[in-house]
Amino acid sequence: MKRSRRKFDSSFKAQVAVEALKERQTLSELAVKFDLHPNQISQWKQEFLENSSLVFEQKTKSSTSGNDVDVDKLYSKIGELQMEKDFLKKSLSRLGL
Repeated sequence: MKRSRRKFDSSFKAQVAVEALKERQTLSELAVKFDLHPNQISQWKQEFLENSSLVFEQKTKSSTSGNDVDVDKLYSKIGELQMEKDFLKKSLSRLGL
């Protein structure tokens, strides 16, 4: 008898990963509790840890989204001002000032 592949939603995976991180029960105990293979729990735990930083990155991106600045435009303006400054320096040096 072929067993069909089960699908799990992200909240269930997170719940299992958090339980594994708490380390109150062994992987074998969690496998029985959630009817999963211990390797699957380890994989979800590792994936949870690898992607945990994304939670904080999204907060940072959303908080700075109000300050959208066109960096290329700023660099071009810096270039213009630098050229103007160099031109004025040369003009002053020619005048002997």
